[in-house]
Amino acid sequence: MTEPAIRLSDVSLTLGQGASKVDVLRAVDLDIAAGEAAGIVGPSGSGKTTLLMVLAGLEGVDRGTVRIAGETITGMSEDQMAAFRGRNVGIVFQSFHLIPNMTALENVAVPLELAGSADAFALAEAELAAVGLRDRITHYPGELSGGEQQRVAIARAMAPSPRILVADEPTGNLDQETGRQIADLIFAKARERGTTLVLVTHDPALAARCDRQISMRSGRIVSQPLEAAQ
Repeated sequence: MTEPAIRLSDVSLTLGQGASKVDVLRAVDLDIAAGEAAGIVGPSGSGKTTLLMVLAGLEGVDRGTVRIAGETITGMSEDQMAAFRGRNVGIVFQSFHLIPNMTALENVAVPLELAGSADAFALAEAELAAVGLRDRITHYPGELSGGEQQRVAIARAMAPSPRILVADEPTGNLDQETGRQIADLIFAKARERGTTLVLVTHDPALAARCDRQISMRSGRIVSQPLEAAQ
């Protein structure tokens, strides 16, 4: 039996202390298959984004085991985690998170250079062309529209050919039509490359495009279709 691309076992996380202590994740068990598109949904404060950050290796856990792409990441040092993330996980944020004093080309080349790619800029240019920005590679983020900035962010996330792509409200800062185009692009790129996609969204239409919807409430997973989870 093939191991899932993502496996969380009895994962719990508490943030804060004393009166401000919050159980953000509570005994979460979750398997996501390789190549699956999974949407994480639920009300604000339910733990969706924290779960996504755990999957991306950007947040540690207090209890339980997190296995991503066949490796147990719980217990890794920060350096080990950064190296693992660079090889295996692409991240797309709601607010783009581009480096303002770098061109689109330079932004996309950064993770490739960090990974030691000898042809980082050629690969970055190809990724930007693939998201429809061949003519915008020398522009800075401030010279690009919101939709164009998110296309750069998608190119940056996909450039190292990650096995997992996580997206936190990727259309949240965009108008409806631009958001639809960005969603089309994310699903198309993940499908083309067989990348496992996990996205957090408040948009029911976007969640409905996923193979499976994982519903959260108060730090727990309250619904995930069993037939899709197997």
